[in-house]
Amino acid sequence: MLETLFSPKKIGNVEIPNRLMRSATFTNMASPDGIPSDRSIEFYSDLAKGGTGLIITGMASVAQNGSFGTKGQLCFFDDAQIAGHKKMTEAIHEYSGVRIAPQLNHAGRAIVNPKIQPITPSPTTNPFTRAETREATIDDIKDIIKSFGSAARRAYESGYDMIQLHGGHGFLLSNFLSPHLNKRTDEYGGSIENRIRIIVEVYNEIRDQVGKDFPVFIKLNIDDYCEGGLNFEDGKEAVKMLINAGIDAIEPTGGGPDTMMNPKGRSYPTAKISSPEEENFFLPKVKDLKPLMKETPLIIMGGIRNPEFAEKLLNDGTGDFIALSRPLIYEPDLSNRWKSGDLSPAKCVSCNKCATTGMSGDMHCVTKKKAEKRRKRLEAQGKA
Repeated sequence: MLETLFSPKKIGNVEIPNRLMRSATFTNMASPDGIPSDRSIEFYSDLAKGGTGLIITGMASVAQNGSFGTKGQLCFFDDAQIAGHKKMTEAIHEYSGVRIAPQLNHAGRAIVNPKIQPITPSPTTNPFTRAETREATIDDIKDIIKSFGSAARRAYESGYDMIQLHGGHGFLLSNFLSPHLNKRTDEYGGSIENRIRIIVEVYNEIRDQVGKDFPVFIKLNIDDYCEGGLNFEDGKEAVKMLINAGIDAIEPTGGGPDTMMNPKGRSYPTAKISSPEEENFFLPKVKDLKPLMKETPLIIMGGIRNPEFAEKLLNDGTGDFIALSRPLIYEPDLSNRWKSGDLSPAKCVSCNKCATTGMSGDMHCVTKKKAEKRRKRLEAQGKA
């Protein structure tokens, strides 16, 4: 049985009923004013009903000029958005013990809205639109730090249980971490101590606005997997500095647009899993990070599909929580299935097609949708 996987554990002072969490993934389901739509509330409620202990939403913008650029992004840049978010937290909290956190983000270089010039630590081009970016001034940086703090305060007032910062995948905070994109010579560039400064100051600003009891954790690039990008040695230093600052948990991740678009870059663990040997693709680096974590929980993500192996990772002390996304898109009730004793691996085939649906409309599992259509067709033909 999966005793540890389904045992409670705290992040900060908030108890999570089990060790399974939904890793943040952009769903493109918010209403045009940045609040959860009925469809998004239904989507996240299905995860709560299915037994996921902690649900992390898709990235939510902290500033109007920092939104990714699609109409379906959650936002926290206006107090008028609080009431709409309360509707979702109240819906999730109907399921006993389930927790929910927004992932706060500034899109930085990755902004695709043609009306907004992307802001970055140093001048570069947008990897998707090829638009020229603007170098952040010190005043810009201070405003961005304040915007994260205000967004966290709105999340707190909306009834969320905690927040996650997005420090990965080519968005603004990870742009500052990456020497490939951060060529500054002031206090926000150069050494890893300077490149992580904005994240530490964001964390401190959030603490100033919401106090010490509201958990704050981070999804953090620990390796860019591209030539000239953040390397793992600096990634480990970043982890140590955030732990010393007081961060409540870390979900290590890696890569971004430059990884995908530069085949000559450093080797990147593929997210397209075709065999059990390709699962758990961040595990080697996670094992190196765990001794640095002190008492801070480490969240393992990256291709975990087998519940018995997940249990082993927890029992071995490799990590403290297991983060899943694509398997929960296919099976929002996966947690309950495993808890009931059905220990077969997740049905997700890791085709990654769900990612493209989230850019053009509501995110969904293409494979599951095709399978359901086929089943209905066979039923109509009397063959199922």
